[in-house]
Amino acid sequence: MTRYYCNTRALNPPERAQHSQLTRRLVSARRQIIEKQDGYEFQFKPSEISIAELASWVAAESKCCPFFDFRIALDHPGTLLRLQLAGEEGIKPFIRAEFNVPEK
Repeated sequence: MTRYYCNTRALNPPERAQHSQLTRRLVSARRQIIEKQDGYEFQFKPSEISIAELASWVAAESKCCPFFDFRIALDHPGTLLRLQLAGEEGIKPFIRAEFNVPEK
């Protein structure tokens, strides 16, 4: 199993605080979690989380956790916003722990 480590120094203290706040907001706003072969998909309503907020979160997260593959999609005529977090084998337990994904 591959081990994943976040670079906690990638963000300065104000950036880290803002990122942590946005992470909590994303976790609480998720409407659905779908397990994928190489990670997870989190679904949001665009009226609750904007694409700009999601893109800002991805930009910061990619600095401290560069091992993630990120995908953002807006589907169903603007009614579904999706974020996919994926990576190499062994990434799912890390995602579950870091993003409060319940075990099946």
